[in-house]
Formats: sequence, structure tokens, C-alpha cells
Amino acid sequence: MYLLLAGIVLVIWNFNRIGLVADMSWWWVLSPFALAVAWWTWADMSGYTKRKEMEKMDQKKQERIDKHRAALGIRSRKR
Repeated sequence: MYLLLAGIVLVIWNFNRIGLVADMSWWWVLSPFALAVAWWTWADMSGYTKRKEMEKMDQKKQERIDKHRAALGIRSRKR
């Protein structure tokens, strides 16, 4: 996400001729987009995205269980 935002900012700066980016080649300005595509491709192929999604779901599930146990007056187990 950071690479995508950096690419958008660089494109806007280069298009409006602002700062150091005004004299940069368009290849350098557009390179964050290529890096973002490479990152997303690697993250999807390696399972990184799915693993992070599962960790978030497990965290939410555990918080929900702990909340219900606290409402019932049962001490939650530490994992």
C-alpha cells in the first residue's frame, strides 16, 4: 500500500513539476507501481496474504471468546 501511495505522489509531483521529481525520468516515477505489483504477486504466491488474514480472524475469534467468558464470569485461559 505504501508503494502505491508513493507512486501516486510521485506521479502528481512529476506531472505538476514540483520539487526534485520534476526532472526525474518517468521510469523512476512509475517504478513504485512495478514494485507494488511485484510485492502483491509474491505475497499471494507465498501465502503471506492468506496467513495474515487467518491470524486476524483467529485474533478476533479469541477476543470474542474472552469477551463472552468475561461476561459469564469465567476466567479465560492464557495461550
